[in-house]
Amino acid sequence: MAAKKAAPKAPNGAQGAEQGPLSKLKAIYGFMTEHNLDTIELDDTGLRVKMVRRKAALPAQVPVPVYMNQASSAPSAPVAHQTAAPAAPVPAGTIVKSTMMGIFYRAPTPSSPPYAKEGDLVKAGQVLCMIEAMKVFNEIKADFNCTVVKVLLENGKPVKSGQDIFVVARA
Repeated sequence: MAAKKAAPKAPNGAQGAEQGPLSKLKAIYGFMTEHNLDTIELDDTGLRVKMVRRKAALPAQVPVPVYMNQASSAPSAPVAHQTAAPAAPVPAGTIVKSTMMGIFYRAPTPSSPPYAKEGDLVKAGQVLCMIEAMKVFNEIKADFNCTVVKVLLENGKPVKSGQDIFVVARA
């Protein structure tokens, strides 16, 4: 939402010369927030102001869900048409799933070693990987001490929310 409006005049001419530039900016910002404006421009006696409000998107701190890899006791529904080859069996252990959709990265930079590779002992709170979502890099951390059994995704590949990314064994 954008608008080009002047700040409202205060009663009794209180917005005159006795106010400094900082007071004027505070009044303009107050007007913007009061009327829920994203942009405002003002040209007043040689003072030109353009204010743009942007709501910062903060990455949410989301715990990483882990699930035990157990066979379901309920029979699965038959698949009418299967186009992809069946996936390779996942080793036994605890599955670490992606908490969001994005790009999966095993290391902070292309030349850096991976955060965790197969066979590594990982401590609770240690970074396993990063997922880039809308130019924000989100760390996926271990919930408990474990050993990485298998990395299920290639570096730099897209990942879906809820997709399996690691198999770990509790240490």
